[in-house]
Amino acid sequence: MPWMLGGLFSSALVVLLWEPRILEDYSFPMQFRTGFVALIGVMIGTQVTAELVALAGKLPWTMAGLVVFVVLAHFGNMAIFRYLGGYDRATAFYSGTPGGLMESIVMGEGAGADIRILTAQQFLRIIVVITLLPLGLSLWMGAPVGSAAGLQSAMGQSQVTPLTLVTIALAAGLGLYLARLIRLPAAQLSGPMILAALATVTGVLDLHLPIWLIAAAQLVIGVSLGMRFKGVNMALLRRCAWLALVSVAYMLVLGGLLSALLWQITGIEWLHLLISFSPGGVAEMSVVALSLAANPALVSLHHVARILMTVVELSLAARLLGMR
Repeated sequence: MPWMLGGLFSSALVVLLWEPRILEDYSFPMQFRTGFVALIGVMIGTQVTAELVALAGKLPWTMAGLVVFVVLAHFGNMAIFRYLGGYDRATAFYSGTPGGLMESIVMGEGAGADIRILTAQQFLRIIVVITLLPLGLSLWMGAPVGSAAGLQSAMGQSQVTPLTLVTIALAAGLGLYLARLIRLPAAQLSGPMILAALATVTGVLDLHLPIWLIAAAQLVIGVSLGMRFKGVNMALLRRCAWLALVSVAYMLVLGGLLSALLWQITGIEWLHLLISFSPGGVAEMSVVALSLAANPALVSLHHVARILMTVVELSLAARLLGMR
């Protein structure tokens, strides 16, 4: 994922080390990012095939495994941040969620958590996952995987007409509007993805995104993540970074063990399940799935479900533990 990771690291270095005066009052326009995330949603929706539909009978097993993952990941992370990091109880609790980034930040702020640590820890979770997972899989397999091995999506190689570009933009915009209207989680991704999936499965439309548009979407997502480090103290960042490494390592091991068990039960490929259980952002992990030639629709479905489960679990656990 050179476009996403390159944009992430270059923008993070600019705001952390260079700190140009022109960026003092600048904040990345999130509506601009939303448009490109919607394009990623359209791209993923076009990957829905009969193979994914055939897996419907096995999804209850994987969803049950996801519930176990969310609970164990959250409380394991809370212990890591509380006892290794020395965070107060509220900061450790809300920093440890394996998803629901914005919900964790909003609820954590209301509960008295340290918002600087909470924000840095949540964004580092995503960044560490999308950086280390493809690299780790390449090292483990002994060869580059996905896009690093020169693989490209067939849609990226197709000839695209101006009419197709307009249709893609309309599908992204309409999907985003409908998802916000009915309040779907991760609306900027899930709405366009569902609409494009329905159009593809029914044969109404045959959407193909050009490779330059896919690269642009990755770049925008990467830069928006890197810009989140603006104004972060380097000492605080170093402290959060090593804790994020420990936390992500724990969650990847947990996800790997659950994926191995579910692989034996369902027959779904272990790699696809591992990416589905890896706690990155929905848009970012969907890009990882595409780059590793995994089933992006299956992965996106599980990550949207992970966010829903995390928000529900977070609310229930906060009430039980008196965190509100």
